[in-house]
Amino acid sequence: MLFTCRPPNSTGPGLAGIPGRFPGPAHARGKWFAVDIHCHIRSDKATAMVAGNEAVSRWFLETQASPQSQTINRQNGERTYLQGMSAEQRIADMDHMGIDIQAISPAPRQTYYGADSDLGLATARILNDEIAEMCGRYPDRFTGLGTVPFQAPELALAELDRLHKSLGFRGIEIMTHVAGEDLSEPRFRKIFARCEELGLLVFMHPDGFTEARRFHDHYFANVIGNPLDSTVAVHHLIFGGVLEDHPNLKIVVAHGGGYLPAYWGRFDHAWAHREDCRVTIKKKPSEYLKKLYFDTVVFDERELKHLIEIWGADHIMLGTDYPFDMAEPDPVGFLGRVEGVSEQDMALVAGGNAERLLGLPAVNRRA
Repeated sequence: MLFTCRPPNSTGPGLAGIPGRFPGPAHARGKWFAVDIHCHIRSDKATAMVAGNEAVSRWFLETQASPQSQTINRQNGERTYLQGMSAEQRIADMDHMGIDIQAISPAPRQTYYGADSDLGLATARILNDEIAEMCGRYPDRFTGLGTVPFQAPELALAELDRLHKSLGFRGIEIMTHVAGEDLSEPRFRKIFARCEELGLLVFMHPDGFTEARRFHDHYFANVIGNPLDSTVAVHHLIFGGVLEDHPNLKIVVAHGGGYLPAYWGRFDHAWAHREDCRVTIKKKPSEYLKKLYFDTVVFDERELKHLIEIWGADHIMLGTDYPFDMAEPDPVGFLGRVEGVSEQDMALVAGGNAERLLGLPAVNRRA
């Protein structure tokens, strides 16, 4: 059965007999050229490198969650182990879902921004090499979004050059903060500048909200915390001047961009009426927001239609959050249920935008 595979001896309260919910209904490939911009892999080698180092492996989403949520997370990790590791299982699931290509990126907790410089670089290289190996075996089904040690900008620049020039990656995944530091900090600007220079797509994924004292119960650490974390990070990218200084950056924000794409009027109002909101930026904040891209992981057809209508079909990209339980298990069916969107625009959302922004070669287009 798809999505129910787990390693031997993986047991636990409530684990046995829980059916997998991913993927959902079958959709033959071909309705649209479909590229999943939001999906993750795991690395056992990288996990082993940080084993026993709590300061490095600490993950805000996990530490802020209740014991019940942590138990369920462990069970989900066991149940989705094969999907996180096996290219062949992923391809079987992609064929079932109607996905042509996955742009694979590390599981968020494996970016390890809390590591020291040398360990951060070593784990990033392991992850990037494993992604490159999977892409090399199946170049028509996978493209790579690598990772760099943001906490060590000079080493991050070197790894950016390697993953672009040697591994052939067309983008990277970044978190919404660097072990609690905001992305607008001056020391990170050189990384954004190099991404802009190389034309790399930047996929930004939340890492758990850092100030989540009130999110302990009901899995609010993820349900509220993840989109809130993205919302805060986008505010810093805009008000901190990152998008002002690097207008050609191509940034995709996970989970529909968080809350901001549905509530941009408030920060435009603040910019217009308060000088402390105009310290760095010259235009109203929504003008910078228009430069960003958002994935489709919003779970409600009306929300997705709103994103398309407000920000344009050319700025929305299909995503799943595969293989996690907070993922969209029926991405092609989800797109098909959105009413009032033209076939041409839906084709852009499904894969056309990702194909253009990633510069996918002809090998990725099936006959």
